[in-house]
Amino acid sequence: MFKEYLQIEKNYSQYTIEHYQHEISDFMLFMSEQAIANVKDVQYSDARLYLTMLFEKKLSRKTVAKKISCLRSFYKFLLREKLVEENPFALVTIPKSEKRLPEFFYEDELKLLFRACETETPLGMRNKALLEILYATGIRVSECCQIRINDLDFYLSTVLVHGKGHKERYVPFGSFAKNSLEQYISNGRNKLLTSENPHDVLFVNHRGGPLTTRGVRKILNGMIEKSALNGKIHPHMLRHTFATHMLNNGADLRSVQELLGHSFLSSTQIYTHVTKEHLRKTYMSHHPRA
Repeated sequence: MFKEYLQIEKNYSQYTIEHYQHEISDFMLFMSEQAIANVKDVQYSDARLYLTMLFEKKLSRKTVAKKISCLRSFYKFLLREKLVEENPFALVTIPKSEKRLPEFFYEDELKLLFRACETETPLGMRNKALLEILYATGIRVSECCQIRINDLDFYLSTVLVHGKGHKERYVPFGSFAKNSLEQYISNGRNKLLTSENPHDVLFVNHRGGPLTTRGVRKILNGMIEKSALNGKIHPHMLRHTFATHMLNNGADLRSVQELLGHSFLSSTQIYTHVTKEHLRKTYMSHHPRA
């Protein structure tokens, strides 16, 4: 019943629904260990004990907050359906997450990453197009993996993005991304496709199937290894880089919010902290009396 509520009323994605189910299953296991027979028997003290147990597992504050939030929503639903008399998680304080600034590439670092791309092979063309579109649009990796050929409009240089909660938005891309995409589609993609597995998903793996988010992570880490950069890259870094570079070059916050597909401006405002930090470092490095 709760699953149908998430699907129909909340319009959540399958990934989010599975996340909720996983968190509820973990809590049910905790109930079993505490000899709590029914969800209506859970009290505030039990919820506090569960919170303590999560911290004892050395989970991050952000992870704990997500788990508590899921259970609070679950009990809110049960309360609405009159299956419980109170929400034991209603008064549980969700710990504030650490304020960590998003990691991003400086423009010189990004140039090194692009230089590491070879475009002589079908996989090389795909990788270059993948890097270009992620940086050009700031879309999520999950959104990138869902792009189909017909979602691209090369005349207007836009891509139809299928975002969270089944929300769609059009995002523009520039000439560099356009050239790389056209080269990949014309000369690389057809060579990667197999007749046994035909589909219209834009990005294809080496076996001819649709590229996954895990595959994207592996490709990007391979690019880092080939470049002169150190460390690892997580796919969201290109999204962070897109937003940071847009703001640093004068884009307004509302426009960046719309391009990123954020429902709330507060989600986008984290990048203003990044740009302020960038300005501070520039000032400290160049002002004679800093």
